[in-house]
Amino acid sequence: MIGLENPFFRVHERRAGAETLIGNRVLSNFSSYDYLGLNGHLEVQDAAKAAIERYGTSASASRLVAGERPIHRELERALAEVYRAEDCVVLVSGHATNVGVIGQLVGPKDLIVHDELIHNSIVVGAQLSGAQRRSFPHNDLDALEKLLIAQRRQYHRVLIVAEGLYSMDGDWPDLARLVDLKKRFGAWLMMDEAHSLGVLGKRGLGIWEETGIDPNEVDIWMGTLSKTLSGAGGYIAGSAALVEYIKTSVGAFVFSVGLSPPVAAASRKALEIMLREPERVERLHRNGRLFVETAKRHGLDTGTAAGTAIAPVILGESLKAAMLSNRLSERGFNVMPILHPAVPERLARLRFFITSEHTPEQIEEAARVTAEEIAGLAGTTEVLQNLAKSFG
Repeated sequence: MIGLENPFFRVHERRAGAETLIGNRVLSNFSSYDYLGLNGHLEVQDAAKAAIERYGTSASASRLVAGERPIHRELERALAEVYRAEDCVVLVSGHATNVGVIGQLVGPKDLIVHDELIHNSIVVGAQLSGAQRRSFPHNDLDALEKLLIAQRRQYHRVLIVAEGLYSMDGDWPDLARLVDLKKRFGAWLMMDEAHSLGVLGKRGLGIWEETGIDPNEVDIWMGTLSKTLSGAGGYIAGSAALVEYIKTSVGAFVFSVGLSPPVAAASRKALEIMLREPERVERLHRNGRLFVETAKRHGLDTGTAAGTAIAPVILGESLKAAMLSNRLSERGFNVMPILHPAVPERLARLRFFITSEHTPEQIEEAARVTAEEIAGLAGTTEVLQNLAKSFG
């Protein structure tokens, strides 16, 4: 309406890694979840091809009735080992994993408490469950404690949900204190590791490795296959009883086709490589720190980002974020804006995803050019805002 190109749904014409091809132009890509550069790895591709040759492209039906394949259990056992858990189950969608499992685990007599920045899938799952839902300010565990003191006795069961690494801000919670609170108040603790696996910890095992906490202190580990593990789908790791309950009761598993065998094989191989090559995780850590340090040196606001695979550049206006994304695209950088209502208007931002495959030169240049373009936007957003208001 005001002459800005839509920054979303850009068509990537080849594999999108540290670089991508959009409109026949090669851009430095900071909008990929391929944190360890395993999507397109020859061993991962070969594993997927071998699974296609053996199983075809589909599990053909729900695993409960006709869709079980050995590769499913191989992947689940490997993921269970990451969390030292008794068992694990994989589902075809990360979003549906949270919606389905939370929606089935608790009910109207129960309470779900979560960080205010929790993922949409957890909110939707909570709504589906019929449980009461309360949020606490981001990473404010004093507020969580006060909430539990005031309300715990009113409910049969309480589920505390937090993320291992927050995808909007690139920070993480105090896991030791979360464990202490769940014990003191007789609650369950669920950690969403969608962005943590492959990113936190020396070997990429997630927040428990980063913080030195026994993973068995957490009741429910959730994660996705779509990021570090180069696939698509979600998983839950925990007790054997929990996994058995999910396999027989959660609609997102019972009534959905089993995970595609080539996807399961690709994710299994990606996990194997991650564990075999910890230098990938080390490179990612180095790159994440470099981006935040360089961005701050150029005067960019990276919020609470801790220097991992995720770093925002907070701009405070949705229009400014959209304009900056387009300008960076013109200068050879693919970075997505995060606009209201995904975040409050005052926190509109660009979100940079850093991978182990980015070069220091790409990272430093991205920060420098971003700072240049922000300076060049001075006054422009006010003109466009007035123009937008004129359209009603």
